[in-house]
Amino acid sequence: MVLDLPRFYKACNPSKPLSMGDVNDRKYYIDFSPVRGNKIIESLKRTITLISPDEPTCQLFTGHIGCGKSTELLRLKAELEQQKFHVVYFESSQDLDMADVDLSDILLSIAGQVSESLEKIKINIKPGYFVNLFTEITDFLRTPIELGAEAELSVGIGKITAKTKESPKLRRRLREYLEPRTSGILDSINEELLKPATTTLKKKGKAGLVVIVDNLDRVDIRPLPSGRTQPEYLFIDRGEQLRRLNCHIVYTIPLALTFSNECETLKNRLGGGLTPK
Repeated sequence: MVLDLPRFYKACNPSKPLSMGDVNDRKYYIDFSPVRGNKIIESLKRTITLISPDEPTCQLFTGHIGCGKSTELLRLKAELEQQKFHVVYFESSQDLDMADVDLSDILLSIAGQVSESLEKIKINIKPGYFVNLFTEITDFLRTPIELGAEAELSVGIGKITAKTKESPKLRRRLREYLEPRTSGILDSINEELLKPATTTLKKKGKAGLVVIVDNLDRVDIRPLPSGRTQPEYLFIDRGEQLRRLNCHIVYTIPLALTFSNECETLKNRLGGGLTPK
């Protein structure tokens, strides 16, 4: 048998996770749970499907970069979908600048990704808070951002984040504007997006809504003016706010945090008392 080198290299590409929803990818999957010591994905799934299917959960997933986390999370997505959950999986690094991330960036990214996923199945939700917020943001930034009155939530968030991602100055100004409005943004995401989304999904026969935020473990471990590192600030200092989203959510976090002196604080604030998997 002649070795097909291009196909071989493509199959072994470490930057491309395997999708368990793809028949061809499934052929390459190897279950390493026996050598890892536990069945992590089964544990994450059990918490969502059996322990707390109707109440929001927040779980943390970690590991060395390149160890196969994305492949396992895509397996979790596929298995949850088999259990009738609507799963929104996305790589946060596609939306965010990993060297410079704040809480508002993550919240907007989640809201945009959830909205886009729902729009694909003809569930269109337009939170009134965000309609007004977009108008205020364009006025505050004094930067032309075309947002039609009928624009979907995902489109509005996408245009704003794209504009600020390419300009650190605009990004700083946007954060200064959004920071005192964090509570309002969270309330709007919960009450005007996630709550009606979950209700509508269940009417369509779904078991609930799950959001998987991948690649947050790649957040740059840089010191902030406060003396905290960026991961400490995001996942510990702002952990309670990240956990407030009213849906099942799985965050990837930097492995270093699990070895820090504040691991217990991380576990309680963001993980709801559960140890990162």
